[in-house]
Amino acid sequence: MSTVKNTFFISHGSPTLSIDESLPARHFLKAWKEQVFTQRPNSILVISGHWETDVPTVNVVQQNDVIYDFYNFPEQMYKLKYPAPGAPELAKRVKQLLTESGFNHVNEDTKRGLDHGAWVPLMLMYPEANIPVCQLSVQTQKDGTHHYNMGKALAPLKDEGVLIIGSGSATHNLRALQFDGDSVASWASEFDNWLKDALLQGRYEDVNHYEQKAPCAKKAHPWPDHFYPLHVAMGAAGENANAELIHTSWQLGTISYSSYKFTAAN
Repeated sequence: MSTVKNTFFISHGSPTLSIDESLPARHFLKAWKEQVFTQRPNSILVISGHWETDVPTVNVVQQNDVIYDFYNFPEQMYKLKYPAPGAPELAKRVKQLLTESGFNHVNEDTKRGLDHGAWVPLMLMYPEANIPVCQLSVQTQKDGTHHYNMGKALAPLKDEGVLIIGSGSATHNLRALQFDGDSVASWASEFDNWLKDALLQGRYEDVNHYEQKAPCAKKAHPWPDHFYPLHVAMGAAGENANAELIHTSWQLGTISYSSYKFTAAN
């Protein structure tokens, strides 16, 4: 069984990533297998900012449907498919690892497919849709440390050939989008730069407590749903993991596509 040494956080930005060839992030993801992660994983675990539950929940399905959880977008986006197989064995293993690490309540959802935080990036990264995929939810009433600890509990999955991907957004304030001009809002770049420095310097505890440590934290993330997938990926990499910025670009002046690779310490 091939070991996976990396975990990833991907900023998936707008749902238009699925069709908009002008977005640099789209081309970054399309080059994934050639330039970012050449190993073929046995299965993929996605922690998406678009699935919020009270307790950690996994989707336990044989076949994934896609969820069109976006509204008033071009009609062609609602015809896109990503028929990846489910990963019910992985889902059970995730539940086991979380339970053994003190997460007393872990639920199973036997109907849910993949939300666009999962299927849109995966459609670009693994277009063949032939690798089993499982999703794990976030708990927005909890904090960064809770999600970091979830990641720590899931670290053994890497030795089982599982690719762990947190899919969210480095900045996510949909009420502050800028539809005129190309400049990046100062609060967005301040937060994005702080995050880059904190991750590359290994200041993971600061990232766990970003609300107190980061500039413009509440402006960059009025709600934490799109940030917590980062904490899971970070925790799953293990202590003293190295972080690397693998992509950065912007959309509408406030949406950062900054994405990170975490490599376990030897």
